[in-house]
Amino acid sequence: MTDTETRARRVVAAPDAPRRRRRSGGGPRAGTIAAFLTPFFLPFVLFYLVPVGYALWQSFRVVRRTGGQYGTSYTTFGGFHQYAQVLHNTEFWSSIGRIGLFGIVQVPVMLFVALIMALLLDTPLLKVKAFFRISAFMPYAVPGVIAAIMWSYLYSPQLSPVVDLLGHLGLHPDFLGPGAVLWSTANVSTWLWTGYNMLIMFSALQAIPQETYEAAKLDGANNWTIAWRIKVPIIAPSIVLTTVFSIIGTLQLYAEPAVLRQISSNISSTFTPNMLAYAVASGNNYQQAAAISVVIAVITFVLSFGFMRLTSKKAGL
Repeated sequence: MTDTETRARRVVAAPDAPRRRRRSGGGPRAGTIAAFLTPFFLPFVLFYLVPVGYALWQSFRVVRRTGGQYGTSYTTFGGFHQYAQVLHNTEFWSSIGRIGLFGIVQVPVMLFVALIMALLLDTPLLKVKAFFRISAFMPYAVPGVIAAIMWSYLYSPQLSPVVDLLGHLGLHPDFLGPGAVLWSTANVSTWLWTGYNMLIMFSALQAIPQETYEAAKLDGANNWTIAWRIKVPIIAPSIVLTTVFSIIGTLQLYAEPAVLRQISSNISSTFTPNMLAYAVASGNNYQQAAAISVVIAVITFVLSFGFMRLTSKKAGL
C-alpha cells in the first residue's frame, strides 16, 4: 500500500471535524439586537408600563381612617370598591355621554373634511399643491393649548372681531353659551386634527399605482367616479386607522375644554372624563382618579377594537 492510499484511508476513517463556528460577521448577535431595542423598550417600560401598572395598583386601594376625624389614615387593599364608586358616579356617566355626543358628530365631520382635502390634493386639477398641503397641516403643528387660547379669543364676546362683525350684520352668536360650547370645542379639535388625518389619507393615495387610473379612464370613468369608486375603497384601511385614532383622541379630550373653561362658566371641572379624573386627583383622591383612568382606558379599548372588528367583518377579512 502506498503512502498516498494510507493517508486517504486515514482521512476517510477519521471522525468528522467539528464544524467551524459562524463568523463574527455572519449574523446579528443578541447584544447587538438588545442595543438597538433598548432605546425603545427603556422609555416604553419607564413611561408607559410602569405608570399603567401603578395606576392599576392604586385603583385597587382605598384610604381608611382610624380615631375619627382627627385620627390617622392609611391605605389598604379595597378590591373593586373604587370601580364601584366610578360606576355609580353620575358625573362620570354625564361626561361619557357628553364626549360620546361630541365624537358622534365631530369625528365623522372631521374625517369627511380630511378625505375631501386629500382627494383634492391628489387630483391633477389643483395647482400649488405643496402650499395647500403645508397650509392644511400647519394647525397640527400648533400645540393644543395655544390653539385653544387663540380660539377662546375668537369666541369671547368682548374681544372677538368675528363676534363684532357678526353683530354689525344683525347676528349675535354666543359661542360659549350652554348649547354651543360643546360644538365650539369640537371646532377647535377639528381645526387642529383635520390636517393630520388628511396627510395620512393623502399618503395612502400617493401609493396607488397610476396604471389603475389610466385603466379606469380607458373604461370611460371620469374624475368623480375615480375618486369615489376607486380611490376611496383602496384607502379604506387608512380611513379606518384615522377613525381609530380619532376615537382614542376623543376620549382623551382635555386641553381644549380646560382652556375654554377659563372664559366660560358653562364648562365644568367634570366636562370630560379626563377633566373629571384630574379634578378628583386634585382633591387628593388618587385611588378614585386611578380607577376613573382605568375605566376610560377600558372604554377606549372596547370602542376602538369593536370598530376595527366591525369594519373587518364588513370588508370580509
